[in-house]
Amino acid sequence: MKKTLLYVAAGALCFAACQPKEAEKPIEKNQITVADGRFTPEVMWSLGQLGEYAVSPDGSRVVYGVKNVSMEQNKGNIELYMLATDGQSAEVRLTNTAASEFSPVWFDDNTLMFCRGNQIISMKVDTKKESVVAECERGFEGFKVAPDGKSLVYISTIPVERPENINKLYAGLDKTTGRINEDLMYRHWDNWVDEIPQIFLVSLVNGKADMGNITNIIDSTFECPMRPWGGTEQYNYSPDSKLIAYTCRKKTGYDYAHSTNSDIYIYNIETGETTNISDGIMGYDQNPVFSHDGRMIAWESMERDGYESDKLRLMVMDLESGEKSDLTEDFDYGVSSINWSSDDKELAAVVMYQGTLEVFSFNRDTKAIRQISAGMHDINSFQMNGDKIYASQVSMQYPATIYAYNLSDDKAEGRKLTTVNDDILGQVRMGKVEPYWVKTVDGKEMLTWLIYPYDYDSTKTYPALLFCEGGPQSIVSQFWSTRWNFEVMSGAGYFVIAPNRRGVPGFGMEWLEEISGDYGGLCMQDYMSATDYFANNFPQIDRERIGACGASFGGYSIYWLAGHNHDVKGYDEGRRFKAFLAHNGMFNFQQQYLETEEMWFDNWDLGGPYWDWNNPQIKKSYANSPHLFVDKWNTPICVIHSEFDFRIVASEGMAAYNAAQMRHIPSRYLYFPDETHWVLKPQNSLLWHRNFIDWFDTYLKK
Repeated sequence: MKKTLLYVAAGALCFAACQPKEAEKPIEKNQITVADGRFTPEVMWSLGQLGEYAVSPDGSRVVYGVKNVSMEQNKGNIELYMLATDGQSAEVRLTNTAASEFSPVWFDDNTLMFCRGNQIISMKVDTKKESVVAECERGFEGFKVAPDGKSLVYISTIPVERPENINKLYAGLDKTTGRINEDLMYRHWDNWVDEIPQIFLVSLVNGKADMGNITNIIDSTFECPMRPWGGTEQYNYSPDSKLIAYTCRKKTGYDYAHSTNSDIYIYNIETGETTNISDGIMGYDQNPVFSHDGRMIAWESMERDGYESDKLRLMVMDLESGEKSDLTEDFDYGVSSINWSSDDKELAAVVMYQGTLEVFSFNRDTKAIRQISAGMHDINSFQMNGDKIYASQVSMQYPATIYAYNLSDDKAEGRKLTTVNDDILGQVRMGKVEPYWVKTVDGKEMLTWLIYPYDYDSTKTYPALLFCEGGPQSIVSQFWSTRWNFEVMSGAGYFVIAPNRRGVPGFGMEWLEEISGDYGGLCMQDYMSATDYFANNFPQIDRERIGACGASFGGYSIYWLAGHNHDVKGYDEGRRFKAFLAHNGMFNFQQQYLETEEMWFDNWDLGGPYWDWNNPQIKKSYANSPHLFVDKWNTPICVIHSEFDFRIVASEGMAAYNAAQMRHIPSRYLYFPDETHWVLKPQNSLLWHRNFIDWFDTYLKK
């Protein structure tokens, strides 16, 4: 009997193996009904996520990627869609595969190129007929095509080779998991540095890339684009297709970990020669863009080495004379996403300005500056076609959507093009968002956003949450996020108080720089000022049901506030906050200094290593380490941390949680063994949000 069963089982296995494997299906758009109009984490994750986009050369069409997420499969899938820029025709779906398509690039008005898996694909958009342009075993991260269509430059990775003296130790040990390092920068943000990105030049012949004849533009020791944020924006062709300008920080190991000094290099395709055009500028130089006539080049430039949040200046260089000019010399704000006007007389760029991200124009000759866009929104990036501007725009009330502007616009609100999530968002009642200017302890004015709870009733009272921004030099703008989503907090029945405290950009360099070396100073007072202002002036906010939350520097802020949440006048039991939640925050500065990876960050913001006790700045900075105030903790706290956060490692969160437990403070620890500084996996994110709401509901509603 047993023998017969074995034969049957074997036959079934053979049958299954012999059947053709069913093709994996793409993840389709989520179809949901929001019965009560409440915006929940589940509703948030049902939305399509609009990503990369590209405008056709004639400006008539825009292609964009939309990522749909399956909570059941715990992953997402990106498909490409096309829409006429005049808004007169319906959206067209271009791809329908389980493998995500990304990095769309127009070759001509009817030919689109994009990445899929380890291939670059070409598609005729009128017929959707595809052909393979290039294939690479290590895959592609993105690419750009030369203006003359005769070559392309793509991003791929190369492995980091071990030094020979180390490599010999691994002989015959193909199953070992041990890592031996003898330098810094062996890990970065969320990855072990086992490979680095490079840019490669390859010819295009009859629509095919000659992958047997590739030129590595960068010395194999260095990375381009720069990790972790850089992409195809970090290099560009000249209009005549003869030059390639690129961003590179030509440092490794200890030097890389201690410096932000990147430069703009120009590679001559014909001669193979490389020239550094930003030599002598000591901070980040990045994202070069040639003028249409090829005579000039512009890029984003920081002045000071080791300061990642220095002002991003708009630098322009005449390539013939070598003369450089700073178009933002008298402008107190930084720029990004630079584009040239069609006549090269103006440059447009995104500016963090007074709590939003807007497009500004900079006149090359007169240096006159004017604001093109304005509103309750963030423009994260944009592309220009002639004098038309196509922007990826968000707000606290809607995710990424493409809007259209004109270069000549004067503080315009833009014209909406894409409707990716209109069907779901049309069922939701979002919490109202209002700006308030709150007076600080030193008499200045601080922009603070107030987000109202779902179905707000002015005759009722509600709990509130103070949001503490990370960065620390990150603006509290009209951002949309799948982690810190203010409308999810509103949907859970909370007011949200979101201050642009000391240290955030968008309010001038003096405001920005008042945080470095003073983490426990005015920036913390700003949080208290904002909380007290709303507690005292909004009777609809229950002053005895206020919590606080934040990540990264915001997580540090929570730990610091926990140690200073006593003897506060006007609040029950002297506690301003009745519950805390800290995500991936700094807890012990001495521990953090030796565990982080980019050493220039702590060297700038804390002043240097903790053992330099003769330095007054060191004494001041490290005296504000939250672990020194645990004896004052008296408030329930939830700690969240992730294993693959190499900026603020998991032991920081574990130490904070253990401290709370040993002090018998009501506390909870949520640990993700497979997440980074962010929580990106759909089911992990949903657990994060459910935990977030449950924690605050437990202490602020019950």
